[in-house]
Amino acid sequence: MRKLYLLLPILFLIYWGCEYEQDTTPTEVTLWGEVYSVEDTDTLILEGNQLIGSIPPEIGNLTNLTVLSLWGNQLIGSIPPEIGNLTNLISLNFSDNQLTGSIPSEIGNLTNLTTLWLWENQLTGSIPSEIGNLTNLIYLDLFNNELTGSIPSEIGNLTNLIYLVLSGNQLTGSIPPEIGNLSNLTYLSLRSNQLTGSIPSEIGNLTNLNFLYLGSNGLTGSIPSEIGNLTNLTHLDLSDNQLTGLIPESICDLTLNLSSNSSFRIYNNQLCPPYPSCIENNVGYQDTSGCD
Repeated sequence: MRKLYLLLPILFLIYWGCEYEQDTTPTEVTLWGEVYSVEDTDTLILEGNQLIGSIPPEIGNLTNLTVLSLWGNQLIGSIPPEIGNLTNLISLNFSDNQLTGSIPSEIGNLTNLTTLWLWENQLTGSIPSEIGNLTNLIYLDLFNNELTGSIPSEIGNLTNLIYLVLSGNQLTGSIPPEIGNLSNLTYLSLRSNQLTGSIPSEIGNLTNLNFLYLGSNGLTGSIPSEIGNLTNLTHLDLSDNQLTGLIPESICDLTLNLSSNSSFRIYNNQLCPPYPSCIENNVGYQDTSGCD
């Protein structure tokens, strides 16, 4: 019994310590001079507010957030990994700032996201493979950053995407064939990167596409005949690549507005005549020196 009496103060201290730890959980977060309740804040929209400085890691304490938009400010620094704590987020928009550093792999924790906008920043590094965890994404836009490395094959997991823009970066490697899994896509832009290799035949699986922009890369090989499957396509840009061979006749199955240069661009490749009759007046300059 005496031993038990001796243990009681120790047990009390342990219990009190645990209680104290729980009491230190923040109930409020201060961001850019404003105080937000952790429990009550489910939407934080601070668009075009001339915010400066970096995104504080404390933002990760607002775990009830479903919408977070800091678009159109002057924010610098990197995206804090604590962003991965916001697992209730449905929409995340950090676009049109001056953010640097890489996209944190913790972004893959945000499995409820339907919208992820990070365009017009100065983000570097590769697109994390964990982005493939975001299977509820409908819109993904990383336009005009300084991203490098290849497009991760895990992007093929995002089968709910209707809008995918990775243009205006420094991405290398080939277009992953898994992109053909994204059968709900209506808009796909990979233009103005440093992509190489052939256009995968799986591109023909994207039968809901209205816009396909692959121009200004280093793509080689021939245009796959499966491109003729894209019967909903209204805009096609394959210009400024190194595509060779014959243009498949199946391109005439598309409903392109061939009279508009903004709707159909295939110039500045190495495509060989004879050209399909439907586009023979719209192929523009081709380097045919390697043609037979």
